[in-house]
Amino acid sequence: MDPAVPVSGHQYTLRAGGYTADIASVGASVRRLRFEDRDLVVPYEESEVRPFFRGALLAPWPNRIVDARYTFGGKENFLAMTEPNRGHALHGLMAWQDWLPEEHTESSVRLRAEVVPQDGYPFRLLVQVDYVLDDGGLHTTVTATNTGHSPAPYGTAPHPYLVGGSGRVDEWTLSLPADSVLNVTEDRLIPTTLDPVHPEFDFRAPRPVDTTFIDHAFTDLAYDADGRVTVGVTGTDGRGAGITFGQDCPWVQVHTADQPDPAVSRIGMAVEPMTCPPDAFNSGTDLVVLAPGDSHEARWSIHTL
Repeated sequence: MDPAVPVSGHQYTLRAGGYTADIASVGASVRRLRFEDRDLVVPYEESEVRPFFRGALLAPWPNRIVDARYTFGGKENFLAMTEPNRGHALHGLMAWQDWLPEEHTESSVRLRAEVVPQDGYPFRLLVQVDYVLDDGGLHTTVTATNTGHSPAPYGTAPHPYLVGGSGRVDEWTLSLPADSVLNVTEDRLIPTTLDPVHPEFDFRAPRPVDTTFIDHAFTDLAYDADGRVTVGVTGTDGRGAGITFGQDCPWVQVHTADQPDPAVSRIGMAVEPMTCPPDAFNSGTDLVVLAPGDSHEARWSIHTL
């Protein structure tokens, strides 16, 4: 092991337009993103094992696969149970891979990693992520290509914890222009029914989060004339952070980041644009199926508000 390489992997610093981003190679993670003098995402140190999937890139599925099993192409597949307290396979296979660099400039970096055929996911993918920083924030493009010999199920998402200002989530205002919410069981967060957002989760008109607990996927998003939507949090001074994405991500997971440890509980708002909902490998909802040789792109941008 090279002692010069930090625990979080090789580091790539980007600068442009008042923004600074630090990308860590383990998980192709957005380790830090700042605009001028403030954090836009909850950061972690380069010498630290990344906590709570902060800033990680999730593929070849986001969120959880219930019971760590699914059937695809007539074959039942069993994945490693990476969320043992709930009994699911969580956040794909790439969050702990050490991604390799292809290009690095003052304001951009391109990383790549490969999913190799394995127990539970017998498919081969080449995944590339481009991070580009400019006056509009940090722009991400994820491109997955099926380099194998059979169709492959696929989904992707980021996992940033947005920062709305000083204090905690309770003090921030959330804007979430979504008409529907995917309900889940209380104990294992297994998806149940898709319903119109009820008052507790209705943030279509921005309002304070207060003590609301959220760990749900939302859809039926209010895209603008350009086919984009923004989910964001702001503090009492009106400044904050947002993530903007298009119709290639028809779902967004939002989590108030409640944790047993008060020191880290509700210090950021997880906002994860997703190409598919939780457990899509079983439900088939918005699941991307990549034929051999086919590619899929997904994009999102994190920026100041």
